[in-house]
Amino acid sequence: MRKRKSNEFLTEVELEFMTELWKLGEGAVRDILASLPSERKLAYTSCATIMRILDEKGFVDSRKEGKTFIYTPRLTKDTYQSRSLRNLSEKLFDGTPASLVARLVDEYEFSDDDLEEMRALLDRRRTDDAT
Repeated sequence: MRKRKSNEFLTEVELEFMTELWKLGEGAVRDILASLPSERKLAYTSCATIMRILDEKGFVDSRKEGKTFIYTPRLTKDTYQSRSLRNLSEKLFDGTPASLVARLVDEYEFSDDDLEEMRALLDRRRTDDAT
């Protein structure tokens, strides 16, 4: 299969499918279709098309086993999250991560436990950077 130029980001539907594939580790179209919520009624051919597009865009690898294609993610969820967050920070928050964090703090009701966990992460990062 000929690969198109790799796109850097996933559409909403592609992200939905990648999320299921990350959970599965690898799978055929039927596996991915079965892992989607039951109210998400998609035809097999629609799912197969989305997986083919993900393959063409370079987000998954595919191998043929008999008549079935098995798909495997080419990047981890963490890697994609980092790429997306960096893009969001650059485009929407002028490349200023503190602005992004400030917006999160303003928009969400964090519990004391959440805030303590964030504080511990920041303290650990500061300690790691100092060494």
